[in-house]
Amino acid sequence: MISIARDAGWMRAARLARWLAWASLRWMTVEGAVGLAAGFGAGSIALVGWALSSVVEGLASIIVIWRFTGSRTLSATAEARAQRAVAVSFWLLAPYVAVESVRDLVAGDRPDVAPLGIAITVSSLVLMPALGVAKRRLGDRLGSGATAGEGTQNLLCAWLAAAVLVGLVANGLFGWWWLDPIAGLAVAAVAVREGRDAWRGEGCCVAGASLDGGCACGPDCAGACCAEGAGSRS
Repeated sequence: MISIARDAGWMRAARLARWLAWASLRWMTVEGAVGLAAGFGAGSIALVGWALSSVVEGLASIIVIWRFTGSRTLSATAEARAQRAVAVSFWLLAPYVAVESVRDLVAGDRPDVAPLGIAITVSSLVLMPALGVAKRRLGDRLGSGATAGEGTQNLLCAWLAAAVLVGLVANGLFGWWWLDPIAGLAVAAVAVREGRDAWRGEGCCVAGASLDGGCACGPDCAGACCAEGAGSRS
């Protein structure tokens, strides 16, 4: 079991987690709106799916803001609820994107070139990795699976942006239209996997769950804070 002290440093980290969640929410609003407009305009299901993933990321940011606001900041119950909600948010995206990707593959629908989509995915590749790494480290520091899960969604966004960007560029240069729905299927598959992993981590690394007010790690915990603690005990 890992003990995480609720000291002044912990509270500063909690405020930083909330601030980063607000910053992410503002960016996701812009990214999602631009991505959806570009995706629907070009007929690109991969770009639409990626833009919808921004909406889901925004939801994860809202959950983290809720988690670290007011009395919930020190609440183990709020952390457990937030972690479950983040896990579910991963699954909101998959069904639509998977169905539309298969439909496009079967029908042979060819997306148009999407310069605006290329620009917004490049911007995501620059910004999202830094946000994701920072939030995952904060999640470890706070013993917060919700914060770590939000960071994972940011990293997922960057990975998917790279996949979508390859599809958009290949379609524009070589007419490889089939890469677009394949990238869309990748979006759906990764979202399902990350949701599953987040759900399995439910309650395993919850600040305040232990008798000493620290981080309680269950036997099946996949969280980074629990893994780190196990290493330190070996």
